[in-house]
Amino acid sequence: MSRPIRVPPEFCVPERPRPPETAGLIRSVDPDSWGARVGIRPGDLLLRVNGHPVEDIIDVQFYAAEDHVVMEVWRDGRLLRLGGSREEGEPLGLTFAHPTFDIDIRRCNNLCPFCFVLQTPKGMRRTLYIKDDDYRYSFLYGHFITLTNLAERDWRRIVEQRLSPLYISVHATDPEVRRRALRNPRAPDIMAQLRWLAEHGIEMHTQIVVTPGLNDGEILERSVFDLAALWPHIRSVSVVPVGVTRFQRYGVRPNTREEARQVLRGVHAWQRAFRRQLGVGFVYATDEWYLSLGRPVPSKRAYDGLQLQENGLGMVRDFLEDYRRVKRLLDRRRPRDLAGRRATLVTATLFAPVLEKVVRDFNRRAGTALEVVPVVNTRLGETITVAGLLMAEDVIAQLRSRPLGALVVLPRIMFDHPDGISLDDRTPWDIAKALGRPVALARTMREVLGLLNGHGPERFDPDAEGLFKGG
Repeated sequence: MSRPIRVPPEFCVPERPRPPETAGLIRSVDPDSWGARVGIRPGDLLLRVNGHPVEDIIDVQFYAAEDHVVMEVWRDGRLLRLGGSREEGEPLGLTFAHPTFDIDIRRCNNLCPFCFVLQTPKGMRRTLYIKDDDYRYSFLYGHFITLTNLAERDWRRIVEQRLSPLYISVHATDPEVRRRALRNPRAPDIMAQLRWLAEHGIEMHTQIVVTPGLNDGEILERSVFDLAALWPHIRSVSVVPVGVTRFQRYGVRPNTREEARQVLRGVHAWQRAFRRQLGVGFVYATDEWYLSLGRPVPSKRAYDGLQLQENGLGMVRDFLEDYRRVKRLLDRRRPRDLAGRRATLVTATLFAPVLEKVVRDFNRRAGTALEVVPVVNTRLGETITVAGLLMAEDVIAQLRSRPLGALVVLPRIMFDHPDGISLDDRTPWDIAKALGRPVALARTMREVLGLLNGHGPERFDPDAEGLFKGG
């Protein structure tokens, strides 16, 4: 028999009332899947899997990991039991309207002075005002959490259902410094929590948001080495610069160039030590540190195979590696039909120098006349320099008065929301209509090449609301 899971009481917030039986609304069913084979349909409400009530898609995956699966669904006022054998590796094929059926995302109980939500002005996308600190979203989508709002049942579930890896915001391993960083005097000792997770076989990725005067210098170094003591259960530490909007109210400021240089020097020195000791770099500076100092980003090999791009780690290197393949394609095919093609590529100020250098080379090889336009973030402030936080209104205002190419290409990351809207609640079609130009979304130069050839990613025409594939 397995040992009972003992959760230290100091880790836990009071238990929440268990929600009443929840139901997952099934949005679609893959026709070549187990779900379609047993008769599940879009619009069904999933209540139980193999007799177990389900609160989210994690429960569905966990309880359906059997050779024989029975799902109880509510359809047209009737309760149906649908099921059958499930072959090894056979997909369930179910897509749900929402990943958590209670739709009650766990809110953060901290008040970090550098919290982006607390620096967001009124009138923006509603989801920006939700302080997400939900361990389920950490497991499903790589969201970083603080471990300060978990009840005993949550800790047990993480272990019982093997919710690994988790992504954890540490900020500082010293308990008092971390409590100041979180502005939460009751925050538990993070190292005790991480050790407990490691003892129960949970893998973790961590991050430290470096805030000048709070957790930099010796505190940062101590935190990195404390976390390295739990390798390989802790797989990585991402070192992230603090983001400060013009609405910041708690005296937090961005890192200076000299402070950024000191952070990079420290990270590189620690990496050398860890490569000798652990065989991996373990601690990694996000792309923003390198770009803000005008330094080359690390090689692909330097990231040790980690996939932490959503945290700003290695995205620029992936873009450059993709362009290496595009260069070979252009040199091999010598596409004359691209000669003279004009397009305007929009990005934020941080990435602009990298994109401008790549576009100059692309123009030389392809004979095109692509232009890069860096857009300044006036809504949040000029210290916010990343493309994912660009505003549609800034794009419109700063492009409207200048000559544009036949196509305006926007960074796809501006619209990384299920509804395809920007932070200020605008669609790509809104921008196309305001500029009187077709607009397209792209993430790589390979996608830009596809657009110039008349196919590829999404295109929005100013004269017709909607999405067009191809040209």
